[in-house]
Amino acid sequence: MAVFALRFDFRNPAFADASMADRFTAALDMAEWADRLGFASIVLSEHHGSDDGYLPAPLPLAAAVAARTRDIAVTISAIPAPLHDPVRLAEEIAVVDLISRGRVSVVLVNGYVQAEFAMAGVATKDRVRLTTETVRTLREAWTGKPFEFRGRSVQVTPTPFREGGPPLVLGGSVEAAARRAARIADGFMPSNPEIWEFYRDELALLGKPDPGPYFGTGTAFVHLSDDPERDWARILPFAMHEANAYGTNMAVAGTEGIGGYSTQHDADKLRESGQYRVVTPEDFVAELVAAGPYGFALFHPMMGGIPPELAWESLRLFETRVLPHVGGSGEGQ
Repeated sequence: MAVFALRFDFRNPAFADASMADRFTAALDMAEWADRLGFASIVLSEHHGSDDGYLPAPLPLAAAVAARTRDIAVTISAIPAPLHDPVRLAEEIAVVDLISRGRVSVVLVNGYVQAEFAMAGVATKDRVRLTTETVRTLREAWTGKPFEFRGRSVQVTPTPFREGGPPLVLGGSVEAAARRAARIADGFMPSNPEIWEFYRDELALLGKPDPGPYFGTGTAFVHLSDDPERDWARILPFAMHEANAYGTNMAVAGTEGIGGYSTQHDADKLRESGQYRVVTPEDFVAELVAAGPYGFALFHPMMGGIPPELAWESLRLFETRVLPHVGGSGEGQ
């Protein structure tokens, strides 16, 4: 039973020659399209101060997506918790959870981009403490009762649609993050799948249920095309832009290569890496069928600044030439 999802981050480099307003319009149209076709979720990402306009405020967009859709889950992955006021974050997530009637979920991370911490006036040495504080604050806030926050009494109303609020998942790329998630969070999303076993081990030590092996997906991009050679050339500038934007920030943070991103200036090597693929609908159907119950497709249609019209070409091929041949959450309604 295949499962399908969409992701947006709204990179819009100057060479893309597309307006940001058009991108937001296209994303909302795509969200409505995905909801109609039975996609499982829409994933929104967050970064700050990016030259290419990377989405800095996913919660307002999550509210817009929720208002345009009926069933699809809306996931913020990920919110760099140290960059936010926890009480204000609790309020905003509660409102989105109400608009969506319980369809929003959040992944909190420590963050890794040095420029973002400088922009927010937050010391990177404090990020673990601040993330832990955010988890505690969100849980207390969503009770609707007054509680003490940094020496003062605060109260968050209204409370979320779901009693207790959305599940709190932590993301991370090192062992310490995995073990912390086991101790204080409701789940864990590793950017490095190898550390999942540390999460399981810590859960066992705490006497908590074993979630089993990791079946998550990576960050690989796929674009559907009737002419992969032609369309590889069309998506290459955007793939190169994304790889180098992520890779540069990760290199500064000392995490380059984790999660699939590294700086790259050789188009052939980038293609050989498998991080960015252009395949025919028929080949993609074969991949999903071969995957059986673990078939999954995360579409990032406007990756790296891909123009909306090119993004739609891939999505339409999925709708007409892939979806009729696979089952699961992607079945049309």
